[in-house]
Amino acid sequence: MSQTTIAKGITSGLRAAMEKDPKVVLMGEDIGKLGGVFRVTEGLQKDFGEDRVIDTPLAEAGIMGTAIGMALRGYRPVVEIQFDGFVYPAFDHIVSQIAKLRARSLGFVSMPIVIRIPFGGGIGAVEHHSESNEAYFAHTAGLKVVVCSNPHDAHWMIQQAVETDDPVVFYEPKRRYWDKGEVGDGPDGPLGSARVLREGTDLTLLAYGPMVKTCLQAAQAAEEEGRSLEVIDLRSLSPLDEDAILGSVRRTGRAVVVHEASTFLGLGSEISALVTEQAFHSLEAPVLRVGGYNVPYPPSRIEEEFLPDLDRVLDAVDRSLAY
Repeated sequence: MSQTTIAKGITSGLRAAMEKDPKVVLMGEDIGKLGGVFRVTEGLQKDFGEDRVIDTPLAEAGIMGTAIGMALRGYRPVVEIQFDGFVYPAFDHIVSQIAKLRARSLGFVSMPIVIRIPFGGGIGAVEHHSESNEAYFAHTAGLKVVVCSNPHDAHWMIQQAVETDDPVVFYEPKRRYWDKGEVGDGPDGPLGSARVLREGTDLTLLAYGPMVKTCLQAAQAAEEEGRSLEVIDLRSLSPLDEDAILGSVRRTGRAVVVHEASTFLGLGSEISALVTEQAFHSLEAPVLRVGGYNVPYPPSRIEEEFLPDLDRVLDAVDRSLAY
């Protein structure tokens, strides 16, 4: 195993995908010579050339439209959206075309496009740079939506996404880009599967992306008070790994879902409904949600008041265990 960061795990995963398949092409704003705002694509244009690592104009709709055309001609485009809040000019292409072309063509046309989106807050950025808009895409049939939370998954999941013949929205937790960890010799299960990162008996914490680390810290803190929390990294938001979610909650009897996005119609709502409908008789308490408040993302100087933290997760754990 080797130690690396999440950002460099994605870099090495993209490099491996490009070496394996000459039809893999990277596109995005400033991803070539600069290596991207977060330097995730650093060095790739130098090694693979400007025909395969393409610096595009600042026009997300144009980038995504070009990716559709390239996919129709047999390429496997990997598109970088520079920041989460910049994806909206390309929204129509993603939900009206990319997500629907396979169904519209009765299976004759595939869209092997990966849409990389750095998402979430915690970096002190300005407006439209810290949003968690995953629910929009998870709601759209025809799109796979996945999220990495550690260097191992960053390296292997991006390769799995590139190899998928259906479109994949690949979310990357920007506040965790520089977190280090080990990268093993192979992926931990297929794309679409969740992972139990910490076993427990009293309550299940369900999280993805930047909140996985927060939940692991909460489980460690709870252990000091004699409480055993299970932590599941969802990894896939569409499809959800229902077996992993329900299996854990049936064992522990309690669940808290944690994400940075606002709780109203967030992923926590869907997971809460899933657990309530299919594991109701195993529950000792209602499924609780911890997330951002239902307000526009605040200025950076007060974003820590908006984002879930250790105390808010532990408060939800206390409330659940009090039932």
